[in-house]
Amino acid sequence: MILPLLGFSQYPSIENTNAPDDMTNQRQKMVREQIANRGVKDKKVLDAMLKIHRHRFVDESLRDKAHNDHPLPIGEGQTISQPYVVALMTEALKLKSDDRVLEIGTGSGYQAAVLAEIVKEVYTIEIRKGLAGKAEKLFNELGYKNIKVKYADGYFGWTEYSPFDAIIVTASANHIPPFLIRQLKEGGRLIIPLGSTLYYQTLTLATKKGGELEVEQMGGVAFVPMIGEAQKGR
Repeated sequence: MILPLLGFSQYPSIENTNAPDDMTNQRQKMVREQIANRGVKDKKVLDAMLKIHRHRFVDESLRDKAHNDHPLPIGEGQTISQPYVVALMTEALKLKSDDRVLEIGTGSGYQAAVLAEIVKEVYTIEIRKGLAGKAEKLFNELGYKNIKVKYADGYFGWTEYSPFDAIIVTASANHIPPFLIRQLKEGGRLIIPLGSTLYYQTLTLATKKGGELEVEQMGGVAFVPMIGEAQKGR
């Protein structure tokens, strides 16, 4: 869902090796050229995106475009994010293996799968029933035991399993939902596309310290808007 233009760097451990099949080759090229060369360095993130079969998270008719450097439609007016954006947001959370993460906006399930390769538990909420069911079915097919899916309005978070070490919001809003702030652990990190939901937003990283948020702006983005309670404003 965006293309922030950041500096490029090399990640030498990702080699241009011959792949056993075309999709694997495309996935290796995606991680090497679109992600590592744009400055993402966290090996956990790179390894996760090398491992996950991204083409499984798009419609069969779009699988030849699954590794392209842009978002793709997944139905119901939603998209699967540009690979680089998934990596950038994931890296920004500075995740640890024992973390518990809340995702708002399951969509295709790709971002949740990336998280699940890195952390202990992922809780993901989707407001569209069809997408929530489809993602949950795919998680089961792929063997993910550490992802829980909820069909609900993500604005209110998931109190039952809070507090969370990190929260990632994959839809735009003009403010940070207060329920999410309350459900974030002290020292935890939250990332969200913040600003106008009609045009562009600023990818915003917030760290909870002393009950307050320290905010860092990471660049311009364009995400689909949160719906439900978020559309009513504060």
